[in-house]
Amino acid sequence: MNVLVVCQYYYPEPFRLPDICQALVEKGHSVTVVTGTPNYPEGVVYPGYEKGARADEVLSGVRVHRCPTVPRKKGAFYRFLNYYSYVVSSWWYLRRCREEFDVVFVNQLSPVMMAQAGLSWAKRHGKKCVLYCLDLWPESLLLGGIRKGSALYRVFLGISRRIYRRADQVMVSSQGFLPYFEETLGMDSGKIRYLPQYAEELFGELPAVEKKADGVDFLFAGNVGNLQSVETIVEAARLLLEDQEIRIHIVGGGISLEKCKELAKGLENITFYGRKKLEEMPQFYAMADALLISLIDDPGMSANLPGKVQSYLAAGKPVIASLNGETARLIREADCGLCSPAQDPQALAKNLREAAAREDQRLRWGRNARNYYENHFRKESFIETLTQILLENCKE
Repeated sequence: MNVLVVCQYYYPEPFRLPDICQALVEKGHSVTVVTGTPNYPEGVVYPGYEKGARADEVLSGVRVHRCPTVPRKKGAFYRFLNYYSYVVSSWWYLRRCREEFDVVFVNQLSPVMMAQAGLSWAKRHGKKCVLYCLDLWPESLLLGGIRKGSALYRVFLGISRRIYRRADQVMVSSQGFLPYFEETLGMDSGKIRYLPQYAEELFGELPAVEKKADGVDFLFAGNVGNLQSVETIVEAARLLLEDQEIRIHIVGGGISLEKCKELAKGLENITFYGRKKLEEMPQFYAMADALLISLIDDPGMSANLPGKVQSYLAAGKPVIASLNGETARLIREADCGLCSPAQDPQALAKNLREAAAREDQRLRWGRNARNYYENHFRKESFIETLTQILLENCKE
């Protein structure tokens, strides 16, 4: 089959979509991606892509077209320009595109409007559109300070309903999304399917690393943004200054990184490494005795299951979490770590002390994490299910 993939974000931005597209190509399918100018998460265009450079390229057999997009930078104004510049430029590009595709696959992160071009192309050409929802809209707007029930919220609620309902098949990455689609968006449950993300194939066997003789190392890996509440981890580190055996490592970049560094000034038990390449990450996972995840206290984020959860489980390490909702439920079900309420540094510090003191428990949690990943989140199962869904939607 010939698949049109629509998503505002693609390599070199840190998302799984390139891995998915490459897997489809390896299965013998043709894949064309219509994406934007890479600038996530720092909001600065990646080197080599300035002023429309490399607008068309082939990466691992995947044809990629990059539509002009205003960088995110900082603030609501540039975020708005970033979102809608892709909506307009991708719609215009596909309006003039003469290639025939068998099915459209929208990999929907924020904003939901990124799906518009794919839905419009599918309708014009009598094809079906499969939408994979990884960010729930309009709930994601609440994270930016938009009040629920406000005029702006109601506008985007209408937009979101129309977009989701126009898709022929909707897949969701978290079970926590299912009630929202049925109750708030009023969608038929038969049109919605749960398809959890998987981890990149980096964790078959972690490399051997030389660790300090004493101490326990906790690692946070991923985006350091407003939603991740890394500030909670920094404040927990402050409460743990007298626990000299506990060390915290933050690997990742994002708009809140400098703020977190400033907050951590004077704390010798926390280290920031900045953003690292994907292939460098196994070294950091191998160094860690346990892995950290935190999110803000928000209903929309509580319903989400971040992709890093699968990576953490695949690494076979305990997970220490400061969050609510779906991820907390999963960690308890898998019995692979400890959870404390979102944005509660005192409770997080308490759990870090407990995890640091129990090596035997950490080893058991780590084994449980890997077992849960093997049983629920393998890449082979994801690709097989996605391919089958796309093929089903190719049929007239």
